[in-house]
Amino acid sequence: MAAKGMLRDRARGMRKQPSQAEHIVWELVRGRQLGAKFRRQHPIDNYIADFACIDAKLIVEIDGRSHDTEEQRLWDDQRARRLNELGWRLFVVRDDDILRDAPAVVERITSELRATPSPCPLPLAGKRGLRS
Repeated sequence: MAAKGMLRDRARGMRKQPSQAEHIVWELVRGRQLGAKFRRQHPIDNYIADFACIDAKLIVEIDGRSHDTEEQRLWDDQRARRLNELGWRLFVVRDDDILRDAPAVVERITSELRATPSPCPLPLAGKRGLRS
């Protein structure tokens, strides 16, 4: 239990000091602007997801140059495998891409959301239920 509490505390600290790219993405996805609720710096298993949409089981990870090392790539691959085992889909985007063209990145996130089957599908337009 202590490990979960430490992870939660670390996530809180990370929310207080986002990178520039994380701040930009948060401003564009918060408040269900994309039609889905995102949480930022959200603990999942033994990891902290930059952004997680619980309903869509979609994680958005923002990676900078620190992820270019071989050691970090191995760790990222291990994290991706574990999160996939838990049923999560991982969408990784470079921070440079966000800083260069944030609207295009948000469009790609929106596409990922659309590709996710909804756990609670909305009724078809004009169909309000069965009448007897």
